Amino acid sequence: MSDKPRGIDPRGPRFTAAVTAVVMLVVVGLGLATPLGSSVTERATEPAFIILGIATLVFAWGAFAGVQRHPLGVVFRALIKPRLAPPTDLEDPTPPTFAQGVGFVITLTGSALHLAGVPYALTIAASAAFIAAFLNSVFAFCLGCQIYLLLVRAGILGRRKSRGAATA
Repeated sequence: MSDKPRGIDPRGPRFTAAVTAVVMLVVVGLGLATPLGSSVTERATEPAFIILGIATLVFAWGAFAGVQRHPLGVVFRALIKPRLAPPTDLEDPTPPTFAQGVGFVITLTGSALHLAGVPYALTIAASAAFIAAFLNSVFAFCLGCQIYLLLVRAGILGRRKSRGAATA
């Protein structure tokens, strides 16, 4: 009569964060190497912008489809998780999904400001995403998850009641 525990392996988001940190570090390096003052067309075809654009789409995927369907989560479940011991506990997927939304907003804003010609906007956005991803991958500290929990405590965001609580 008990439902299978719902949640995600917390090592999945950490794997995703590690890959994201590496990608953001590449974007920061490429962004710093790009000369300022180029045209919109030149800015839109820069490697740093293209890579950040792909990362923004991946963040959107995780934010809107959920971390369970995130492309790097699929890679983790298919290639890495089978080689690991079972997790000691599961994590609520809502805070990491919210964190993907935060990453989406940050990288989308940096991309838009970069196209608008704001100097170093792309590099600053990628740096912010790098810091958050690094903290999660190395120290298991999810900055976006902490923001989510603060917003829940403040009453700005509400947690949905689980099905089990509604029938109990």
